[in-house]
Amino acid sequence: MSKHGTITEDNHAALWHGRFKEGPDAAAVAFETSINVDERMAFDDIKGSIAHAKMLSHAKILSKDEADQIVKGLESIQKDLESGKLLIDYSAEDIHSFIEATLTDRIGEPGKKVHTGRSRNDQIALDERLYLKRFIPQLQNSLKTLIDALSEIAKDNLNTLIPGFTHMQHAQPVSLAHHVCAWAWMLVRDNERLEDALKRINLSPIGSCALAGSGLPLDREYEADLLGFDGVTKNSLDSVSDRDYCIEVASDLSLIQMHLSRACEEIVLWSTTEFGFVDLSEKWSTGSSIMPQKKNPDFAELIRGRTGKVYGDLFALLTMMKALPLAYDRDMQEDKESLFDACDTVLSCVQVFTYMISSAKWNKEKMAAACKGGYLNATDVADYLVKKGMPFRTAHGVSAKAVRIAIEKNCELDDLPMDVWKSCSDLIEEDIYSVITPEACMTARKTTGGPAAECVKKQIDELKKISRAK
Repeated sequence: MSKHGTITEDNHAALWHGRFKEGPDAAAVAFETSINVDERMAFDDIKGSIAHAKMLSHAKILSKDEADQIVKGLESIQKDLESGKLLIDYSAEDIHSFIEATLTDRIGEPGKKVHTGRSRNDQIALDERLYLKRFIPQLQNSLKTLIDALSEIAKDNLNTLIPGFTHMQHAQPVSLAHHVCAWAWMLVRDNERLEDALKRINLSPIGSCALAGSGLPLDREYEADLLGFDGVTKNSLDSVSDRDYCIEVASDLSLIQMHLSRACEEIVLWSTTEFGFVDLSEKWSTGSSIMPQKKNPDFAELIRGRTGKVYGDLFALLTMMKALPLAYDRDMQEDKESLFDACDTVLSCVQVFTYMISSAKWNKEKMAAACKGGYLNATDVADYLVKKGMPFRTAHGVSAKAVRIAIEKNCELDDLPMDVWKSCSDLIEEDIYSVITPEACMTARKTTGGPAAECVKKQIDELKKISRAK
């Protein structure tokens, strides 16, 4: 075999060529080949084939010598692919065909036996599951790195005031620590969903063959154990028809990307002159080709923009599968491009967001100043009256009256004189001023999950345990 993976004409023929008198048109081959997409599963395919050869030997379908030759041949292919001595032959139909043909070219007749007791239908399902078993922990590690980075920002900003918003209107004062912990908890759920998806991915379909299993004495459980699966899929027809695991992962990836996009939307807003809450590193910003003063949050915008790609990948998978009769249909070849694109996009976005947010600087003065406007302390006026025995709905009305007066006077609640407060309620005393400062409003919220520093510290400790768990 040459460095470029050219193989003998006989071995290079499509795996299914025997039934046909003439080969497919070159344009047909170009249209239906998938090797440029599925080549990333080369090592998964080799791993699966090694286990399959060992199982065939264990089941006395192949001799030990034949299995040993196959295993050594496959190991040599992996070694040469890793070193660059062997390159993928893109004229092959798919990665399975390339690996099998290369093996046969190297070891001869035993190589033709590696496909005994399997079909490309169960083989591709196996390869995809093996790939996702590799990819998901990689993504989870990146998510944990981001969760840890957000926890560090939170740890340094327990008392850094920032306005909380609902409807994009000033609502109540919180801390920057509380806000970035909210981002982190979204990612924790994402990590949990991926972990849950692994439970369903971690079942081996190999041995299901084309759709009806095999008349050979295959030991599916033995092969699954060799590959590190928890068990085997239960129905051969379902095993080769199933792409739920691809759709589930794509759905999980869409949620991750949505969470990143929401955070990026806030980063974009906060980096504006109007907000000025955050100053992104010049390493993670870009300029303008015409306006010299510009410092644009392009990376946050790109993450936000790529969310549509990931959603599209999910919908492509759902649409592909929505009307397919059992069992395997060639439509399902199209799953890999969407799945891999979603995987690549989300992993890169998680990593870029981590770099971007870790290097950002926070304008504490601007954030604290923003807490002075918008009557963020109105709820605390109501809470003050509730503590004095007033029903909440009545207290809500009193606080609303005070806000209305402050709006008319063009001042904040803190600036209202005591006689105005008394006109709203006789229960209000001088101590009202000490309980409606932004700091006091935030500190008073000590319920579990609240923004008080002591509560956020507990969140950070929990997040640290999650982010640093093995």
